[in-house]
Amino acid sequence: MNYLDFEKPIADLEKKIEELNAIRIPENDVLRPEIERLQQRVHELRVSIFSNLTPWQKVQLARHPERPYTLDYIYKICEHFTELHGDRKMSDDKAVVGGFATIDGISVMIIGQQKGRDTKSRQYRNFGMSNPEGYRKALRLMKLAEKFDIPVITLLDTPGAFPGLEAEERGQAEAIAENLREMAVLKVPIVTVVIGEGASGGALGIGMGNEVYMMENTWYSVISPESCSSILWKTWEYKEQAAEALKLTATDLMNLKIIDGIIPEPVGGAHRDYDGAAAALKKQLLESLRRLKKMSAQELVDQRIDKYSNMGVVDETGA
Repeated sequence: MNYLDFEKPIADLEKKIEELNAIRIPENDVLRPEIERLQQRVHELRVSIFSNLTPWQKVQLARHPERPYTLDYIYKICEHFTELHGDRKMSDDKAVVGGFATIDGISVMIIGQQKGRDTKSRQYRNFGMSNPEGYRKALRLMKLAEKFDIPVITLLDTPGAFPGLEAEERGQAEAIAENLREMAVLKVPIVTVVIGEGASGGALGIGMGNEVYMMENTWYSVISPESCSSILWKTWEYKEQAAEALKLTATDLMNLKIIDGIIPEPVGGAHRDYDGAAAALKKQLLESLRRLKKMSAQELVDQRIDKYSNMGVVDETGA
C-alpha cells in the first residue's frame, strides 16, 4: 500500500499490526487483544483524517497510484463489455477507452480516460492525456450510441489533454470543441462521473452530461493547482493555496451547482476498497439512467442546454 504524507500515522499503526501478526502464535494468541485494539485505533484515525481533508489532500488522493481507473470500474460494474477502437480517421488513442456494455441488463455506451499503473503502461496510455484522435474516437462512439438509442456514460480521469505540438497540429482544440457542440445536442442520455482528476478541457471534452457527478475524493477544475501556482506566484510552492482558491473539490462544485451530486467513497479512499467504490458508482449510474431514460430526445437536449447555460449566472439583485 502506498501511503500519502498525511496518512503517516495510519501507516505507522498498520506496520505495527503487521509486526504483531508476524510473531503471534495461534495456539496461544495473547497478542490478539492488542491487535484488535490497534485495528480499532486505525479505523478511528482513518475516519478522523479523511473527514477533514484539505483541497490539496483531495487532489493527492485523486492522483493516488493505486486508485481504480476507468477499466477497473468497467470490469467491476458491467456484466459485458466490448471495447471499440479507432477514430476512423487516423489512429486508436489508448488514453481513451470505450465500447458497448450492460449494467444490470441496461445497454450503455461507456467511455472513459485510462491511465497506466507502471512505466510501460503509463507510456502506452500516454498518462491518460488524450490526443485529438481520442476525442474523435469518443465522439464516434457517442454518435453510434445515438444511432441505436443507447445511453452514454463517461468517466473522467485525466491531468489534461495532451499538450504536445503534434496534438495541436492535428487539431486538439477543434476536436474538443466539436465534442462539446455535438454532446450538447446528442439525443440520448449522458451521465458523467469524475472518478479521479478532472483537468480543464481535457476532461470536459467528454464531460457534457445531463447529470454530472464526482467521486468524493476527486477534483474538477479549469487548471491544476501546480499550474495555477506557477502562473500566479511563478513557482509551484503555493499549490496548496491555489487548490483552496480554485474551489475544485466535489463539495465546492456541488455548492456552486456545477455538479449534481457526490458519490461517497469507502473510508480511506477508493483505492482502499475497489468493490465498495464500484458499488457506489454503479448505484448512482443506475439511478440516473432510470431517471433519464424516461425523458424524450428533445427533453434531454433541452435539459442539457439549460443546465450549461445557467452555469456562472450572477445574481445582481440589490446591487
